[in-house]
Amino acid sequence: MISTLIVMGTGEASLRLADVTSALETALTALRAAGFDPEYRVGGTGAALLQGVRLPVGDVDLLVSRREDVDAFAAALSSFPCLYAASWLPASSQYFARYEVNGVHLEISTVEQETDSDEMECIGRGPWRHHVMITCGSHRVPVVRLELRLATELLRDRPDRYEPLLDHLAARGFDADLLRRAMTARGLSTERQRLVNNRLTHSSPRPRQPPPRGSR
Repeated sequence: MISTLIVMGTGEASLRLADVTSALETALTALRAAGFDPEYRVGGTGAALLQGVRLPVGDVDLLVSRREDVDAFAAALSSFPCLYAASWLPASSQYFARYEVNGVHLEISTVEQETDSDEMECIGRGPWRHHVMITCGSHRVPVVRLELRLATELLRDRPDRYEPLLDHLAARGFDADLLRRAMTARGLSTERQRLVNNRLTHSSPRPRQPPPRGSR
């Protein structure tokens, strides 16, 4: 289990794996106790950390498909500090809420944007089709695949995130076709795609090894 703190670009300490798994286990246990069972995906940098990538993590992102699922999480987490009550955010087309769970900011939202692509991390069918299951305490947690996260970080031009992802995929393997389609769907430049190809040329594209468990 990762225990070393990573300093983020803002100077703030990054969340540790133990922080992320604790927040998720607590939130999902509360959700189960309240009788809710919505479909969700863990995305963002938290999903990468759960899969063994050492990179800066500021919060935990949960994607749901329906606004009532955000409300279900909100009801289950009503005893925790609410940092942002469930609301519609027109600028980003999200129904969004934020809670603090065990000191971790847990964000739950829909992303209501239309696309025919199934290779984007938070939009369309991508997160629902391309995910892996990670053990987190008594829960099996669906987390979005790293290939989709890498395309997002490349688009955002955040080397402190995409460099660790590239190193991890080079060492552990990746789905070359999924990564190619994800980069195309994100409209990444030829130069940026060449950077990725150059970094991964010494790694044979192959099915990824099973990711580490979220907790023991």
